[in-house]
Amino acid sequence: MNSNKKVLGLIFSNLHDENISDLTENRTMGSVLFGARYRLIDFPLSSMVNSGIEEVGVITKSNYQSLLDHLGNGREWDLSRKNGGLHLLPPFSHSSSGMYRGRLEALYGVWDFIKTSEAEYVLFSDCDVIANMDYAEIIEEHIQSKADITCVYGKENVSADMCQGTDSFGINADGRIVDVLIKPHITGETNVSLNTYVMKKDFLKMIVDDSMSRSDKDFERSVLQARCADYLIMGYCFDGYFSRICSKQSYMRANFDLLKSENRHRLFPDGRPIYTKIRDNPPAKYAIGAKVKNSLIGDGCIVDGEVTDSILFRGAKVAAGAVVKNCIIMQDTIIEKGSTLQNVITDKNVKITAGHLLTGSEKYPLFIGKGAEI
Repeated sequence: MNSNKKVLGLIFSNLHDENISDLTENRTMGSVLFGARYRLIDFPLSSMVNSGIEEVGVITKSNYQSLLDHLGNGREWDLSRKNGGLHLLPPFSHSSSGMYRGRLEALYGVWDFIKTSEAEYVLFSDCDVIANMDYAEIIEEHIQSKADITCVYGKENVSADMCQGTDSFGINADGRIVDVLIKPHITGETNVSLNTYVMKKDFLKMIVDDSMSRSDKDFERSVLQARCADYLIMGYCFDGYFSRICSKQSYMRANFDLLKSENRHRLFPDGRPIYTKIRDNPPAKYAIGAKVKNSLIGDGCIVDGEVTDSILFRGAKVAAGAVVKNCIIMQDTIIEKGSTLQNVITDKNVKITAGHLLTGSEKYPLFIGKGAEI
């Protein structure tokens, strides 16, 4: 892994909380659990570390206690260091800033941190896209193209039942972005934004200052869309695996994508690990008579019953006679004997007492909040 000291990484942990409001009621988007052991922030943060970025700021807004607990001092990502390292940036960074209403106001609020960095370039990302990106390659292409801004996008065949309302780009033959559509409702192959951007720090400073003087708060609308003819904005096509989280349905679908080996291999390629907080659990335990099919089971789980096409996070327990199908069962959830769950998402520390039948649907999964007992 090559060091990339000329780049400052910024991660926005709260910008898309409203997309999965049930899951973000008590946490940021970045700290939402994913894939039996991870949090959503693990993906952009690990991509930065794997790309040699040694200084990362995480911009928070609200409900960030679980995020602080997860990230700690950054040791699991090798970001616990005297120079650079991981920085957690609260919403009120100086007396003249308030609770930010968009990306530009957030950047203005943390500018005292950004300006102290010796980095020449800034790369920022959100937590609503599951991907494992080589940011070093993106930064190099940005430098070679002499772009003002480079936007990362992916080609996706969007259908009516998928995420609608994400930003998309019109791109000419030279790779320049010539049109920006903000949350359009469209179908077919689309250049969807992956909410990852690169630019020089000095250029970002000019944008932030200009935007604050105009009371602009929306980077995508006020900069990318309004100024795409004035600035050289280039697109970088990411051709690896990605999944966008914009609803409970898409969150469930993204988790279930990992049940297919080809998706796991694309998301977790050799040499590009996704790091996360270590929890010292024993291996999962399967009792005699347990039935587990096509499921991901986290450490510390105890399965005595039946689990099919599901994701069980660390410490979950499924008692004998219990049946779990097409479910996401989060950390330390207990499902007692004789209960049946299908198309259900349970948050952490949920308890389903004996003999209950809980059923949602693929389009409308049933959600059970943190700490609930049924």
